[in-house]
Amino acid sequence: MAKIVAVHAHPDDLEILAGGTLAYLASLGHAVTMVTATAGEGGSADLPPNETGRTRLAEGAAAAGRIGAHHRCLGFPDLGVFNDDASRRKVTELLRETTPDVVITASPADYHPDHEAISLLVRDACFAAPVANYRTGAAPALPGIPPLYFTDAIGGRDRDGNPLRREFGVDIGRHYDTKRAMVAEHRSQVAWVARQHGISDFVGDMDAWTRKVGHDFGVSYAEGFRQYRHPPYPREMKLQHLLGAVVLNP
Repeated sequence: MAKIVAVHAHPDDLEILAGGTLAYLASLGHAVTMVTATAGEGGSADLPPNETGRTRLAEGAAAAGRIGAHHRCLGFPDLGVFNDDASRRKVTELLRETTPDVVITASPADYHPDHEAISLLVRDACFAAPVANYRTGAAPALPGIPPLYFTDAIGGRDRDGNPLRREFGVDIGRHYDTKRAMVAEHRSQVAWVARQHGISDFVGDMDAWTRKVGHDFGVSYAEGFRQYRHPPYPREMKLQHLLGAVVLNP
């Protein structure tokens, strides 16, 4: 059994971008932990921040529960995730506590500042986690840097609308219904996404995106990923090996 730790910015980000892949890994018996940097307390025009955050964390826990995943929140403020030392130590301690075999996080380039910041934090925490003299808490340093993967960005583009490279896809056809159910748990976001993003069908938009990625790889539904291999990060294709036959090459 492998330990998969997936970290993104807000409740619903992992479900939209990697929910099918995480569902498949969980179905194989691997231990999946889904982590949000924030409670997403900015995601409402009707409720105050604390109530919005409680609602969204409950939705995230329900979504994770659909695949038997653990659910955690790092407690950073919404629109307040920054790549500073205190934040890096908190993310490093998370990795030391969870001892992951694979780490999945946000794309380094995305439309949302929290997405970009948590990506940098996780990347740097993977490097820091084995450094014993970088003190973070009670958990011991990891034996090495864990393999690191980035999801697609939302919409597959950077802030300027330029398409972003993905290295491989994952055929999630057999687990798409589970992914859809996970995303649908985020009921509070239907009105918010319509207001903030002009998207009238929250789940339908996810469906269209997952179909588009699938089309790019010649299947019905897929999710895209890129492995970070810059030395000294591991080059071992751990996630690809765990996924096996559902890995799609461009």
